[in-house]
Amino acid sequence: MNYFSTSFTLGILGGGQLGKMMLYETRKWDIRTSVLDPSAEAPCRIAADNFEQGDLMDFETVYNFGKKVDVLTFEIEGVNVEALEKLEGEGVKVYPSATTLRNIQDKGIQKQFYKEHQISTSPFKVFKDKYKLNEAIVRKELHFPFVWKSCTGGYDGKGVSIVHSAEDVIPLSEGACIAEKLIPFKNELAVIVARNPSGEVKTYPVVEMEFHPEANQVEYVICPARIDEAVAKKARAMATKVSEAFKHVGLLAVEMFQTEDDEILVNEVAPRPHNSGHYSIEASYTNQFEQQIRAILDLPLGNTDSKVGGIMVNLVGAEGHTGPVVYKNIENILAMEGVTPHIYGKKETRPFRKMGHVTIVNKDLNQARKIAEEVKKTIEVITE
Repeated sequence: MNYFSTSFTLGILGGGQLGKMMLYETRKWDIRTSVLDPSAEAPCRIAADNFEQGDLMDFETVYNFGKKVDVLTFEIEGVNVEALEKLEGEGVKVYPSATTLRNIQDKGIQKQFYKEHQISTSPFKVFKDKYKLNEAIVRKELHFPFVWKSCTGGYDGKGVSIVHSAEDVIPLSEGACIAEKLIPFKNELAVIVARNPSGEVKTYPVVEMEFHPEANQVEYVICPARIDEAVAKKARAMATKVSEAFKHVGLLAVEMFQTEDDEILVNEVAPRPHNSGHYSIEASYTNQFEQQIRAILDLPLGNTDSKVGGIMVNLVGAEGHTGPVVYKNIENILAMEGVTPHIYGKKETRPFRKMGHVTIVNKDLNQARKIAEEVKKTIEVITE
């Protein structure tokens, strides 16, 4: 099919920053797009050829939207899977597939999937609600500390807590959850895998993630990860194994732990462009958003190598600030060599809300890390 400068339409469920950055690439290639998002102020609104406001979890809304496009993808997992299944049954190409999303959308199902496919992951138990979790604690079937995760609805550090005592359970949400063994690890790593319908597969270099201690959000992504080559090979092989198991089309971000004895355990995955791949916009031959378009349209996959070392810094709302956003000192980071800010277009900030990111490229990764620290200290996401 000829996708370029024609009436072919790519549909995107979700109009957030990931969709907005995907639209940079569709504009580059003149591919027509249609976006559905619940917010009238969604970042994608300014760049899509057609924008519709609607509930991503509503069957009829998603189904009717999908009937009007040629290929349908999503930039957020919280979409109506039944609608995707019906669309697939009627011949609409949905990538990643509804089956892939079903196995990922619920973290309990996702963890069981790893167990069934002999994919190394931390030991876990699934509970249908907090009451059952508390029962297990009373019976001493769970041992403190452990990691609690909500099966659905978690994002950007929400829906994840380390539980040190019974009191820590009190503020947790009531619904289905998993309890994972707390694994001592050296590093949190990620690998993005790209796969197209023809079966071509490519992995990006392993990245290292540094997390904010309070918000449980990624603060820095470092590429390449500062690990031994043997560990990097193991991580890329694990990511490929996970990709093969899910049989996904598009991008799959595989988050992993490097344990104290250099084993690789899969933490969780995301079937879409991911925060761990933002560095690629400036640092890679083919950035993750272009690669997503290539993959879902069954075009040849691009070169995933890095041109230069890259680090990504998340820009999140400062504590104590809620309201119209101001990017204080942004002109100072623009004056720094190799620094590129990306502003997502969210007009309102609140504490720890992802408002943008900054990439730093440098041939010397240690120097890039120093500049990243300076960027983090300099720019502030505040209100007037």
